[in-house]
Amino acid sequence: MKSYGAIYLTPFSHRLAEDINDPEIQRLRCRVNYHALRFKPNIMKTSSEIVNKLRSEGHFMSIHLRFEMDMLAFAGCIDIFTPQEQKILIKYRKENFAEKELVYRERRLIGKCPLTPEEVGLILRALGFDNTTHIYLASGELFGGKRFMRPFKDMFPRLENHSSVGPGKLEENTRGLAGSAVDYMVCLLSDIFMPTYDGPSNFANNLIGHRLYYGFRTNITPNRKALAPIFMDREVGSTAGFEERVRQVMTKTYVGGPHKRIHPEPFYTNSWPECFCQENPRNHADKCPPDNIYEVLENQFRSEENEESIEVKATSQIDSTSQTEETVI
Repeated sequence: MKSYGAIYLTPFSHRLAEDINDPEIQRLRCRVNYHALRFKPNIMKTSSEIVNKLRSEGHFMSIHLRFEMDMLAFAGCIDIFTPQEQKILIKYRKENFAEKELVYRERRLIGKCPLTPEEVGLILRALGFDNTTHIYLASGELFGGKRFMRPFKDMFPRLENHSSVGPGKLEENTRGLAGSAVDYMVCLLSDIFMPTYDGPSNFANNLIGHRLYYGFRTNITPNRKALAPIFMDREVGSTAGFEERVRQVMTKTYVGGPHKRIHPEPFYTNSWPECFCQENPRNHADKCPPDNIYEVLENQFRSEENEESIEVKATSQIDSTSQTEETVI
C-alpha cells in the first residue's frame, strides 16, 4: 500500500457473512461500498461524458447482457449452440470449473441459464418498450457471434456501448477492466437498469444494491425460472398469450422499491433496512447518524480514551490502597 498507493483484492464477496446481527457493521459496508470506494478520475470522466451524451438524446436504459463464454460454460447451458461451439464451452468448463453433470433443460427450468439477447428483447417488448428505446449495453464479447444479437437489434436498433458512444479508446489496464468500470458507472446512472443474469455476478448484484441505495432507482430483474416455461413453449410453436404471460411474471418482480431482504437475496443486492436510517426509530440502532462521520469516530475515540483513563485511575487507587494497607500492617 505504501509503495504503490493501492491494494489488489481477489474476489471474495461470496465468502463474507451476509446476515450479521449488528446494524452498525452492515452500515459500515454501505459506507465503504457506496462512499469510500471510488474509480480513478479518468474512469469517472469518461463515464460522465457518456452519460451526458446519452441524456442529451433523452432517457436511456442500460442492460447487463451476460452472454459470454465463461458464464455460459459455468451455467452449463450449451444446447442452443453449434456442435463446434459446444466443444469450446465444454473444454472451457473442464479447465475452469469443478466437474459436474449438467442437463440443459433442467438447468433452464430452475432459472440457471442466462437469458439470450432475443429473450431480453421479447421481455422488453412485452413490457411496452418499442424500437425508439435508447439502450446502453454493458457486456463483454458475446459468445456465438452476431446471429444471437440480430433478433435483438431488429427489435431495438438504438443500441450503444462504451466503444460506440465513448470519447475515445479507453486506457485498459493489464486485466482489461477499464471498460467494465465505465459500464458500471453508466449503468448506475441510467434511468432503468436490467441485468440478464443476477446469479454469481458481482457486477449485477452490486449495481442493483447501489441503485437501490441511491434513491430506489428502477431495476428490471427478470425471474428466469418463471419465464423459462413460457419461452420453451414459444420455441415449440405455442405462442398464444405469450406477451400476457410474460407481463404476468414481470409484474411480480421488484423494480427497485424497498422490500425486506429474504434469503438467498444477498446483502449487497439489498441493504434495506440496515443502511436506510430512520428519523424517529423505535430502536436506537436504527437512528440516523450525524452527517459528519468524522465527528462520530472522534466521539468514539474520546469515549474509549475516557474509559481507559477511568481504568488507569481505578488501578492507581487500588495500588495506592494496597500500599496503605501494607504500611498499616
